[in-house]
Amino acid sequence: MKKIYLSVIGFTIICRLSAYSQLRHDSVAGKPVSLYTPVEQHDSSAYSARRLRVDEVDFVSSYYTQTGNHSPVTGGIGSEQVTDIANGLDLKLVWLNNALNKNTLSVGFGFDYHTAASQAFVSQSGASKTGGTRVYPSLDWTVENSKKGTSFGIGTYYSGEYNYKSLGADLHFSAKTADRMGEFSAKLQGYFDQVTLIYPSEFIPQTTTVTTGGTTIITTASGNTISSNGQTISHHASIPSTPRDTYSASLSYSQIISPRLQIMLLGDVVAQSGYLGLPFHRVFFSNGKDTIEKLPSSRFKLPVGLRANYFVGDNLILRAYYRYYTDDWGIHSNTAGIEVPYKITPFFSISPFYRYYDQTAARYFAPYEAHSPNDQFYTSNYEYAKFQSQFFGVGFRVAPPAGVFGWQNLHELEIRYGHYSQTTNLVSDVVSLSLGFK
Repeated sequence: MKKIYLSVIGFTIICRLSAYSQLRHDSVAGKPVSLYTPVEQHDSSAYSARRLRVDEVDFVSSYYTQTGNHSPVTGGIGSEQVTDIANGLDLKLVWLNNALNKNTLSVGFGFDYHTAASQAFVSQSGASKTGGTRVYPSLDWTVENSKKGTSFGIGTYYSGEYNYKSLGADLHFSAKTADRMGEFSAKLQGYFDQVTLIYPSEFIPQTTTVTTGGTTIITTASGNTISSNGQTISHHASIPSTPRDTYSASLSYSQIISPRLQIMLLGDVVAQSGYLGLPFHRVFFSNGKDTIEKLPSSRFKLPVGLRANYFVGDNLILRAYYRYYTDDWGIHSNTAGIEVPYKITPFFSISPFYRYYDQTAARYFAPYEAHSPNDQFYTSNYEYAKFQSQFFGVGFRVAPPAGVFGWQNLHELEIRYGHYSQTTNLVSDVVSLSLGFK
């Protein structure tokens, strides 16, 4: 389910970014120079109050639905039908310290509910639970020195669902050039995850009972050992988990080339270690026997990208994006996208967008019953297959000066819709609602 959640989160983040495409920064953490607006000049003297105040409250809700026929739970065949409802709330608190540096505390909370048809077949009988929830709070503190043009911050995150727990932290820094036309940003992140070892039903160890010298030793299906000596012991078995760690460094440099053209260069270095597969993903060998997905215990990723925004006029912006990705599992990919925000009126804009993606297959991927029993590593998860995809849709944004529906505090509303299709027959749709309160 993690891949599905990331897709939904990514779309809702895009929703928030595009909402600011003509007004403000595109980063909550480091507040780098926006690709969509001229550089903002901050004057600390403009802040007359040092006390804590609520600067903004953002709410995003999305509905995601997906169909396909290559579920990794059943070895690369079977239903990939999924629905997901995601909701996120972000609260930004601002104050000035004694040095008149702007402090921003961002507090976030998200909650998702999903149903997935393939989850039922973690059990061979199809009787497993198909629904689940996820919660993901976050906290970020950023200090901005407007005179020096620098900012520094720290953040922490948590994500919890039935089969996956994740704890993350980051440090981020940004600095503007002397002429305030360019900015360098860096972020260091670490995620420390625990993967719950939920196996397909046919691979769950059987509970065993052995009596020796009057002592009864019970080893449960989850691996817990309970000993008793003529006494009844009440015990709640827990399913064991295994770690997965991810470390990344994200670097970017943005530059205003002219009043109409702005560019940003991006690069990331990502290293993962630990259990990188999922224990309930099956693989069927060419001899018809099945086993559990097995992948290497380390992975190195290197994506680099370029954003370019051109202001055609007062009402039209061309936003282009390209990214190249490679990793040591053999995957190479290209992503190209364009979005065209257009102001129909000063307070209403429309933003059609399109993204194309292609990737090569990982060296460890093979379809249903195509792996050899002699393979060292194997997966039939089509996330690692060769495919091309397209994602397109449109966003509508309203930001009247008197507030949306005459409510002064509701300063913006945006609705976005996107349709995704993949050459593996995976198809999805997502609609997102974003509300911004001041």
